[in-house]
Amino acid sequence: MCVRLMKLEKVFTLKNELGLHARVAAMLVNVGSRYSSAISFEKDGMVADGSSILDILTLACPKGSSFIIKAEGDDAGAVMEEFDRLIESKFGED
Repeated sequence: MCVRLMKLEKVFTLKNELGLHARVAAMLVNVGSRYSSAISFEKDGMVADGSSILDILTLACPKGSSFIIKAEGDDAGAVMEEFDRLIESKFGED
């Protein structure tokens, strides 16, 4: 049996007032941890491991920042949909 891994990437823009802070980074890691896909975040050439809160925080993304989320795996579509819902909801901050 051949399993085809999906590779997806999408640009997101932070709309929440506080941008990417510790609670938000923890929420992103929590979402990614529920899926088998490999997750990474990228901003201005810096790449962060999607399973590390500290890595994600090093991207320093204030409100209005754009960054890329990449997912590779058989459930990449599902994890990207969940990231989209989370980010569009402003992480429940507003």
